[in-house]
Amino acid sequence: MRVKLTVAYDGTDYCGWQIQPNGNTVQQELMNAVADLFGEEISVPGASRTDAGVHAHGNVCCIDVDTKMDPGKIAFALNRRLPEDIVVTESVLVPDGENGFHPRYGAHRKAYEYRIWNMPHPDPILRRYTLHHHHHLDEALMDHGGQYLVGEHDFTSFASVKSQTDSFVRTIYALSVTRSESGLVTIHVEGNGFLYNMVRIIAGTLIMVGDGRMKPEEIKDILGALDREKAGPTAPPQGLHLLWIDYD
Repeated sequence: MRVKLTVAYDGTDYCGWQIQPNGNTVQQELMNAVADLFGEEISVPGASRTDAGVHAHGNVCCIDVDTKMDPGKIAFALNRRLPEDIVVTESVLVPDGENGFHPRYGAHRKAYEYRIWNMPHPDPILRRYTLHHHHHLDEALMDHGGQYLVGEHDFTSFASVKSQTDSFVRTIYALSVTRSESGLVTIHVEGNGFLYNMVRIIAGTLIMVGDGRMKPEEIKDILGALDREKAGPTAPPQGLHLLWIDYD
């Protein structure tokens, strides 16, 4: 049977999601836990290959297992075998076979947040989960600039030069920038998929808008230029959170 796993993790101490020879990864820890539970090595393909230091509240992966265990109890069994900074929040039975569920395909909507601690001094409690930016950010200007990105566009200007893809066209369904009373600025973005470093580049560019180094209207020109050098810097990974992935 095929079981879909929803996974939350603090990405600070991991070299990203995907298995690699240079360090520990979230996928490796999950594979270790699955192997310990079922007594064999089992592939754990994931929906989003988050980078080193990036966090997730609802990444998705799946496993194919031959077991009589209730699918809903697999999450509890895995969590007893996982480190404290990785938690399987849900395990459910999904269709298998050639046309069955796969986390990389059929994703309808993804949501990310980039969180910025916008106060004069850093917060030691939030340092692993936010970018500290001490210059005041105008969230209204950032939100204005972000609206130029909503819709279907070629996002070449907002993709890493290391992106390997046949098309840079993606659709952003919604983007908003808000500020809490405590000083936390949050960039929330939902889309049908994101290019390598796309959300972090959007965040880096909107930060430039927020502190006055760029006008909101310039976002439209950057988008149309199809040139990575026109956009802002890639924001650091610790502020990025994958919130959820919704499937058809």
